[in-house]
Amino acid sequence: MEKRLKKWRLFGLLSLLALVLSGCGKRSLSALQPAGEVAEKQYGLMVLSTSIMVLVIVVVTLIFLYVIFKFRRKNDDRKIPKQIEGNHKLEMIWTIIPIILLLILAVPVVADTFNLADVSAMNKKDKDGKTKDALVVNVRSNLYWWEFEYPDLGVITSQDLVVPTNEKVYFNLQSSDVKHSFWLPAAGGKMDTNVDGINQFYLEFDSKKADEAGNIFYGKCAELCGPSHALMDFKVKTVSKDDFKTWVSDMQGATEAPKAEGTLAQEGEKLFTDQGCIGCHAVTPNDKRPMAARKAPNLATFGERERVAGILDHNEENIKKWLTESQDLKPGNTMPAYDKLSEQELDALAAYLMQLKVEK
Repeated sequence: MEKRLKKWRLFGLLSLLALVLSGCGKRSLSALQPAGEVAEKQYGLMVLSTSIMVLVIVVVTLIFLYVIFKFRRKNDDRKIPKQIEGNHKLEMIWTIIPIILLLILAVPVVADTFNLADVSAMNKKDKDGKTKDALVVNVRSNLYWWEFEYPDLGVITSQDLVVPTNEKVYFNLQSSDVKHSFWLPAAGGKMDTNVDGINQFYLEFDSKKADEAGNIFYGKCAELCGPSHALMDFKVKTVSKDDFKTWVSDMQGATEAPKAEGTLAQEGEKLFTDQGCIGCHAVTPNDKRPMAARKAPNLATFGERERVAGILDHNEENIKKWLTESQDLKPGNTMPAYDKLSEQELDALAAYLMQLKVEK
C-alpha cells in the first residue's frame, strides 16, 4: 500500500512539474503571445475552441455529479426504478446543442482560413514583372539552414530574415532537398516547404508587440527532416518601414565584398578563396547565381549575426569550433569539417568572417 502511495505521489509531483515547466519559454518562441495579425487570429481560434471544450466538460461533469447523487440507491431501497426508454425533448436538446457549438466554432475557422490564404497581392505585377504593392520573400529550406531572397529588391540573405512592421510580408516557400516546415510561433502557424511545388502565405508583425519582444524573434523547422532537425533555427529582425528601406539600400549597395582590414583578416580572405569556400558561400547580398548554384548560406552579413550556424553564440571561438567540428555540432549538414587547419589559419578565417558586414 505504501509503495502505491509513493508511486502516486511521484506521479503527482511529475505532473505538477510538467504543468509548471509548460509555462516556461521565450516570448519570441511562444505561440501564446501573438505578435501580429495572423498569430492574433489563430490565437483567438485556440481560445474559442478551448473555451467551448471546457464549457462542455464542466456542464457534462455537473450533470454527471447531479445524477450520481440525486439517483443513487438508498441503503434500504430495493425497488427497481421506473424504466424509461427515451425522451424526445432531451434527445433533441443534446443533438441541437453540439450542432450549435460546432457552428460557433466552424464559422470563424472557415472564414479565417480563407482570409489567411488570400495571397492575391503577390500576383499583381507591374510592367517589369515585379510585385506592385507587396513585399515578397522567397524562403528556401536546406539541410540545415535557411535562405531568404527578396526577388523584387535583388537581395539575398541567409539565417537572418529582416522584415518591416505593420506590413504584410508574403512568402514563397520551397525546399532544395527534403521536406521542411517554416514556423514563426509568435507570428503564425507553420507551413511546409516542399521540393515539388511552392506554398504561399503571409505574416505581419505589430510594431508595439515587436518592440515589447525586443524586435527579435526566432523561427524553427517544424517538420522532422533529419538528425539536426531540432537545430534548424533562424532569426527574424523586425524594423520600421523607414529602417527597412535603409537596410535594403545598404544591401543593394553592397555589390562588392568588403575589403579585409589587418594582416590576419587578409590572410583569412586568401584562405577563404584557396580552400574553395567562395565556391559555395557568397559574400555579397547581390548573388546573381541561380538557386541550384547557391549551395551554402550567404555570408554577406555574417559579422552582424547573433549566432554561428544558428545555434552558437557569435564569437571567434565558436566560429573556429564550427569550422572544425561542424558534423559534431550539426550532424548530417553539408558543411565539411576543416579540422586539419592550423590554429593560425583558423584565427585568420575567424577574423575575416567577423569583418563581413553590410549595414553602416
